[in-house]
Parts: sequence; structure tokens; C-alpha cells
Amino acid sequence: MASTRYVKRDAPFYAQGVVDKLTRRSQQLVDHPHSGRIVPAYDDRNFRELIVFPYRLIYRVMTDCIYVIAVFHGAQQLPDSL
Repeated sequence: MASTRYVKRDAPFYAQGVVDKLTRRSQQLVDHPHSGRIVPAYDDRNFRELIVFPYRLIYRVMTDCIYVIAVFHGAQQLPDSL
């Protein structure tokens, strides 16, 4: 989470709040792994995202686990592939 490193350098209290907010929100995936929306930019139903304003938490649902792939600021354009 490169952007968090920059935020942490400039505003450590805010950075910890962002991490806490993302962590709390991602806990819903334990019981509801498909609760995030399918990422429109990717043609794969297993890539999903939670919107944790202003961030997008991108994750992949696998058979027996969930991988958090990336966290992007909502203003950032997603890469062509993950």
C-alpha cells in the first residue's frame, strides 16, 4: 500500500485511521466473500472490490481463501491487469 506510506510520512495519525477503516470493512469478507461488487474494469467475476471511501479495496475470491490484491485511491486509474 504505497500511498499509505506517503500518508504515514505526512500524517501518521490519519494513515493509521485509514488502515483501521480498511481492516474493519474487510472483515465482512469472512462471512460474505462475494459482498463486494465485481470490478467493472476486469473481465473476471472473482475480482471484486469494496468501496471504503475514498479507497477501493480490490480482492480476489478463491475456493478456500480471499486475497487482497491492492488498495487504490478512488481517483487513481486501475492498471490494465492485476
